[in-house]
Amino acid sequence: MKTKFRNHIAENLPFLSNSKLLIAVSGGIDSVVLAHLCMQAKLNISLAHCNFNLRGDESNADEDFVLQLAEDWHLDVFIENFDTENHAKTHKLSTQVAARELRYNWFSTLAQQLDFDYILTAHHADDSLETILINLTRGTGLDGLTGIPEVNFNIVRPLLPFSREAIENYAKENHLHWREDSSNLTNKYLRNRLRHEVIPRLKSIHPQLLHSVSTTVQNLHYSRQIIEDAMVRVQKKVVTVDGEVIKLNIKKLQKLSDPKIYLYQLLKEFNFTNWDDVAGLLTAQSGKQVFSETHRLLKDRTHLLLAEIISKETSTAINISDSDTSVTTPFGTMVFGEVNAVLEKSVHSIFVDKDKLHYPLTIRKWEQGDVFYPIGMVGKKKLSKYFKDEKLSLIDKENVWVLCSNNAVVWVVGMRADERFKVTPSTKAIVQIKAH
Repeated sequence: MKTKFRNHIAENLPFLSNSKLLIAVSGGIDSVVLAHLCMQAKLNISLAHCNFNLRGDESNADEDFVLQLAEDWHLDVFIENFDTENHAKTHKLSTQVAARELRYNWFSTLAQQLDFDYILTAHHADDSLETILINLTRGTGLDGLTGIPEVNFNIVRPLLPFSREAIENYAKENHLHWREDSSNLTNKYLRNRLRHEVIPRLKSIHPQLLHSVSTTVQNLHYSRQIIEDAMVRVQKKVVTVDGEVIKLNIKKLQKLSDPKIYLYQLLKEFNFTNWDDVAGLLTAQSGKQVFSETHRLLKDRTHLLLAEIISKETSTAINISDSDTSVTTPFGTMVFGEVNAVLEKSVHSIFVDKDKLHYPLTIRKWEQGDVFYPIGMVGKKKLSKYFKDEKLSLIDKENVWVLCSNNAVVWVVGMRADERFKVTPSTKAIVQIKAH
């Protein structure tokens, strides 16, 4: 296996040979073998161990083992302790998901702070098969059937071509020691049930199972590449970007052979799950929405509008004193300054009579019932009516901010100023307000 590992690095992962590497080591057989193989290949490695404090003394014994391993092998080691159960409870995650989140966040921090080029994990061919079966039982698309990626940004998994059996044989041949995780022996988790009950039976029926699955995965990768190439062409026809909003042309989507499949390919990274509801938006009334955990999709007149869900914290009103020259807002920076004359006007800049402003000014989201006097027009107008006349979508309207003086609208930011605050021949001091 040592020779095969070196050849695999040289042929498929040559960038590892000249890189600074951090190996995730739990103390189990897989990570110990990976670290040993990397040492034998003379790679530049350090170890990192996570103590999730989930198994009492056993977790602490794992930490001690990794510390001793690093000392015996003369390697640098980094240890981090986590309150995993509290993190899971606070963020409403399963224990496994919480541990994964904590682990990879810490690895990323280490890589940034200490200039590690890549993080190596010890996932192997059996792990990839387990992942494929888990995804298959839960319902998945092509991505879920391609297993664990060998390279994912700066995460690299050099053991993916090797089986659990090959790893165990290597450990025994080289008289390596490792820790057994008692949680791997229970059938409480789906992955363990597949590992202990399903996969051994499949292997007994088809001894070349791992090789066959590997070949299938490779073929699926080729198929996915064809799909991705086709989606680039579709995306150019269907998708436009307007600021923070992604627009999907409904008519062009409906002309495709199966709009639902194309919507899945276009939107799968945005965490939607109910694809029947997503596809239903194409024929729904304007204003209907579908939500994922992170995004929402809105049916507008001619487009589906995709936008990130905005937290309430970013909608808090901001007060501005007469001494402020600039203020940071959720939509950018607002700048205030006196000028001698009205310069060139734009939607991003207005000029107002300083004496008509009453401080503190307020920047806030518009509210139902807000009215203003559109500059250049006679009389007042409800903002809701103004937005309708301007054909703003629901998402556009929700992103509108107003600058107010004593709760009177001075400026519908980026759209229109208010007549009551405009510069006149009797104006003594002019303030320019810019948003960018």
